[in-house]
Amino acid sequence: MVINKLVLNYNYFIIFQIFAIIISCIMMLISLFLGGRSYGLDKHIPFESGIFSYGNTQIKIHIKFYLIAIFFIIFDIESLYLYLWSVSIKIIKFEGFIEGMLFILTILVTLFYLFKMKALD
Repeated sequence: MVINKLVLNYNYFIIFQIFAIIISCIMMLISLFLGGRSYGLDKHIPFESGIFSYGNTQIKIHIKFYLIAIFFIIFDIESLYLYLWSVSIKIIKFEGFIEGMLFILTILVTLFYLFKMKALD
């Protein structure tokens, strides 16, 4: 019953958010006052490997490279969940096994959908 009272009481969440905002502001103010500053003529000159840049320095990269990177990160994190699930299989018993199988099924459906949409080509 104590957990239900804590879950339904939003005051704790609001207090947590207020403290998080206050602590963040304090840290930024401290870094503003204590942080070092650099002044000089070379402050605003673009610097790349000791050589001034010439021409157009903006490289256009196709969106598919970003999509593949995002897919890799998503599936990599899901593999971490599967590792934790496999380590705790004795504790979670049959119900956890069924939930893990549903999770694997979801991953496979997502992967087949990506193959069908040719997102990984």
